[in-house]
Parts: sequence; structure tokens; C-alpha cells
Amino acid sequence: MEKTWRWFGKKDKIALSMLREIGVEGIVSALHDIPNGEIWTEEAILDLKHYIEDAGLRWSVVESLPVSEGIKNNASNRDQLIDNYIVSLENLGKSGLKTICYNFMPVIDWIRTDLDYKLEDGTSTLYFDKIKFAYFDILILNRKEADKDYTSDELAKVYELDKTITEAEKAQLIDTIIVKTQGFINGNIKAGDQNPVAIFNRLLAVYDNIDKNELRENLRYFLNRIMPVCEQYGINMCIHPDDPPFQMLGLPRIVTNEEDIQWILDSVDNPHNGLTFCAGSLSTGIQNNVPDLARKFASRTHFVHLRSTEALEGGNFMEASHLEGRGHLIELVKIFEAENTKLPMRVDHGRMMLGDEDKGYNPGYSFHGRMFALAQMDGVIATVQHLKN
Repeated sequence: MEKTWRWFGKKDKIALSMLREIGVEGIVSALHDIPNGEIWTEEAILDLKHYIEDAGLRWSVVESLPVSEGIKNNASNRDQLIDNYIVSLENLGKSGLKTICYNFMPVIDWIRTDLDYKLEDGTSTLYFDKIKFAYFDILILNRKEADKDYTSDELAKVYELDKTITEAEKAQLIDTIIVKTQGFINGNIKAGDQNPVAIFNRLLAVYDNIDKNELRENLRYFLNRIMPVCEQYGINMCIHPDDPPFQMLGLPRIVTNEEDIQWILDSVDNPHNGLTFCAGSLSTGIQNNVPDLARKFASRTHFVHLRSTEALEGGNFMEASHLEGRGHLIELVKIFEAENTKLPMRVDHGRMMLGDEDKGYNPGYSFHGRMFALAQMDGVIATVQHLKN
């Protein structure tokens, strides 16, 4: 497998020269400064591509070419947004970029309640606490009928938490769930925005009357529109699973399990319509047997995220060691190496360790933590290749 690394462009605090030193082969990046929905010019694409190549690396995967909310919710300007997307794809294809990761999650890309959850060994990790999230949903967002999404026992714990939670802790929940983890990805809400809760509620309200079937059809429409340009330039589109892969905030979820993935691949049965196999997202859903999913969808997988999670009591979960947890990454490497030895993979959501916490890295994208995970996966890949030969 090709060892890649998510890098956030020229402003990233991690230099490309550092990545070469630790054995990275390919870069996963995007034009992060271009607002969603606007065209990526060939000039801007080539500028970043040449910058990466001048450092002795290659731009292997685009993550992500964002799908605008108007495409997801069938806004009046949907066709214009898709036209812009097609031009961006054309420019990427002309520039030699053939693997595009994207997601179709409404409003919010990924959800955690703690970005610095301390572990006994002194490192920290990302964590999801269901009661904290339910508190945010019910008593901070005040989402209509949110209480119906939780059990009576969970509701009792929410109101018990309300007796002790501080204003600072409430502010931290807001910052964690809808600012820090979202601003550097989709730009809907940014640090410094006035009243992010009100902005977030307006974004959620757009989906009040959009159910799973309608969101699926909006995805099918989008894929049918872009497949001709994908065929022309040999571009593989790789949809990312929902994170976490279950119902949240009243939003429809359409990439959560085997049935969902099969529907997407069958609905537009084209080899360029493929999957980003994110073991971390999929392992969060207790409904998913991750190795079984890998075996079933390996031939339509064009990009792999190697991370793992640990399911905990009460609906909580946390990022696990890359050698442990429900992701079964050793087994996944065996499966994907047998399918395609050139398949790009990146380690994901490394722990904070050895001074990472002071560097201002994006949540989940530490240097030492990911370097440690890359070394673990490099050893697994080498072992699998040795045994195969």
C-alpha cells in the first residue's frame, strides 16, 4: 500500500521535508483556501502539485473536493454548483490527480465531544461521550424533539449533568462539536463567528424535510452528473462513510453500513464510483463487521483510512491504538494488499504525544501520534508483504 499523509497545504505546521524523513510516499491534500462551491483552477492545482513534487513527494489523493450543501439538499442553485464541481474535476484530471475523496454528510463532517481525552499512559485521544452530546443537542441547541432520540435513562443523566456543568464547559462543548472539528474542514462555522449555535441551527433547519431516501437520490443525481468527466480523465470518486455511522441531530445518514454502501455502488454502477474505506468511521458502528465489509468492497475501494475505534459502555467510543480495537487493521491490510498493492492509505487521528499538544495541530492530526501510527502500519504492511511472497 502507498503510505500517504494528510497535509493541510503550505500553511500546515508540519513541513513536507519532515514527512519525507519519516517514510511518507504520497500526500493527501486539497485547496483549503478556496470556498466550497467555487472552481478549482488548473493554475492553483498545479501550483500545489509542483510544490509537493519539489519536496520529493507526490500528490496522491485529493481530500477533499467538498460537495456543497446546496448539492446535498437540492437547493435552487444545485446544477450550477455541480457544473462548478465538474470544471474542478476536469482541472484535476488534466493535472494528473485521479483519486478524489469526498463525503455526503449534511452540515457536519465528524462528531466528538472531547479532543484531548487523557489516557493512563500520558497521551490523549479523541473521544465521544453520548451524554455530553445529548446535553449539547437538547439543552444547548434546543433542537426540536431532540429528546425523542434518547432513552429515559440517558435523559435522566442529561438533566443530572445540567446541575453541575459550568458555563466554561458548555462553551467548550460548542467549540469542540461545531467549531474546532468543522472550521478547518468545511468552513461552515469558523473560530470567531458570533453565535455559532444560531448559525448551526440554521444549517440544520435546511434538512428538516429531507429524509434518507431524498438524500440518497440527491447523491445519485450528483454522481450521474459527474461520472462522464470521471470516465474521461480516469478519476475515481471515493465516498467517505458517515462519522459516526448512526443517526444524529435529526439528520439523514446514508453511508453507515453494508446496505448503504451497496446501494451507493449499485445506484451508479460505475467503477469510478467507489469508496474511501475508513476503518475508524465504520468500526464505530456496532452493526459493522469491518473485515467483512473490506472483503466485500475491496474491489471498489480506491483509498483507505487506517484507524480504529473502541466501543465503550453507554454509546461512548474513543480512538483506539492502530493495532487494537474494532477496526482490525492487521486483517484489513491483508485484505487490501491482496486486492491492490498500490492502494493509497493514510493513518488517521493519531494520539497527542511527545509535545504534540503545544503545536496547534488540527484535531486528530498530530505529528508524533500519526508518525507512531504510521510506523505501526508500515511494520504490518511489510510483514504482510513478506508472508505473501
